[in-house]
Amino acid sequence: MDTKHASEKPQSETPSRGTVHDINSLSALGYVPELRRNRSLFTLLFQTLAIAAIPFGEGGPLISAIYGGGQLSIFVGWLVVLVLDECVALSLSELASRYPTSAGPYYWSFQIAKRHKTVLSFINGWIWLIGNWTITLSVNFGFASMISATIAMYHPDFAANSWQLLLIFYAICLLTFVICTFCNVFLPMVDTICAIFTAVSILIILLALSATAKAGRHSAAYALGNYDTSLSGWGNFTFFIGLLPAAYTFSAIGMISSMAEEVANPAIKVPRAMSLCVPIGGFAGLFFILPICFTLPPLRDITSAPAGQALPYILHMVTGSPGGGLGLTFLVLAITMFCSISITVAASRCTWAFARDKAIPMSSLFSQVHPTLNVPVNSLILITIIQMLLGLINLGSSSAFTAFVSVGVIALAVSYAIPIAISLLWDRRRQISLAQWNCGTLGIIVNTVALLWIAFELVLFCMPTALPVTKTSMNYASVVFVGFGVLAAGWYGIYARRGSFFHYPFSSTPSEFVRTN
Repeated sequence: MDTKHASEKPQSETPSRGTVHDINSLSALGYVPELRRNRSLFTLLFQTLAIAAIPFGEGGPLISAIYGGGQLSIFVGWLVVLVLDECVALSLSELASRYPTSAGPYYWSFQIAKRHKTVLSFINGWIWLIGNWTITLSVNFGFASMISATIAMYHPDFAANSWQLLLIFYAICLLTFVICTFCNVFLPMVDTICAIFTAVSILIILLALSATAKAGRHSAAYALGNYDTSLSGWGNFTFFIGLLPAAYTFSAIGMISSMAEEVANPAIKVPRAMSLCVPIGGFAGLFFILPICFTLPPLRDITSAPAGQALPYILHMVTGSPGGGLGLTFLVLAITMFCSISITVAASRCTWAFARDKAIPMSSLFSQVHPTLNVPVNSLILITIIQMLLGLINLGSSSAFTAFVSVGVIALAVSYAIPIAISLLWDRRRQISLAQWNCGTLGIIVNTVALLWIAFELVLFCMPTALPVTKTSMNYASVVFVGFGVLAAGWYGIYARRGSFFHYPFSSTPSEFVRTN
């Protein structure tokens, strides 16, 4: 690395940049502090929960669980995914504790790999970056689709065409950009408000659905065990299709690692926030999915929900009232707005960190931090423009656009798997054993389960939801992902092999960092 690294000692150590301990720790990793450390363990945890956004994360793609068999896939699938995703969260937490920097997975890969450091790190970095961009795109476009479906639910004559949906999407992107750019000082408070609002909203939805149940109230055996394999065409594999909503909910949990340079003592607080998200969010999620399971309308009726958005339809039918359903849907939409803000912030830090390491074109521009706003404004602009450009694809082909949206989960999962696998299989967890926060003797089991789950998850997110497959229902995410990988490898061959980035001033065992921590 040639710019803004540890060789350029900070002129002064201000409280906004962290304690002497924080500055020394980051300098040992090769960087100079540039962002204010204005977040605490709780606000970091709340941001992680805001990114998960349980009612939207589970409710947005809920149609997949309907095709996946209904109540059994929703309830049991939620519990299964909680255990598996917690193994991923714990594995990432160890790495984040060992190397607490906004660079995240690609930096971890560079430091732990024994050979081919640069190429592994570069390709992993681009996969990580693409995952951040496309998962943010999926949230914002899913938000637009849910707004469209909500309008159509209560105005049956309305059907948003591609241009109208695109304009709604653009409005969300621009609003999120303005908030993330000019309200950074208030965002920790916004994340706290989001956590409280989400908890209250889940409670309101629980009470409202349980009290009305206009579509019928099911027995416990039916609500927790109903399993219909006739909708997807996948036969006995149907259950696994139903895991998609739960897997999507916690797919972006590793993105919080990009906030490491905005919290004091990140070697402890980042892994704690990351590891607590799944159990806390999972427990809260039970109070959201259980009333849905007990009051769910007929599954086949749900498959015809407007815009493929099952949740607004379910809320409308269960409450039996346009006003009641709209009120509950509004709560979910508000939570989605919080999610959009939090995930855009994390993605902008990822982009800024990768630009800081000179891994993207015009890196000197996108690695700048605004001196007054103290945010990487140019990185936020880049993310917003990329989302808006990708949104144009939906005008030509909705299935092609869906592939770009779906690739977010795949890219993030692969970017997680690479450093976990390097640490477990290549380094034998030697570096992780030096982390302040690690899983100890259980680490091998946790890492192994995480890698197996990610491998299976990649298969799930590359499969079409239902059979037979048509041009519209075909899942092209794997093709798009491979295409991105080829482009990253090509850019490495053209640019990175000349040694324009990743000149870290130490080996994979930075003794200064070990002493500091």
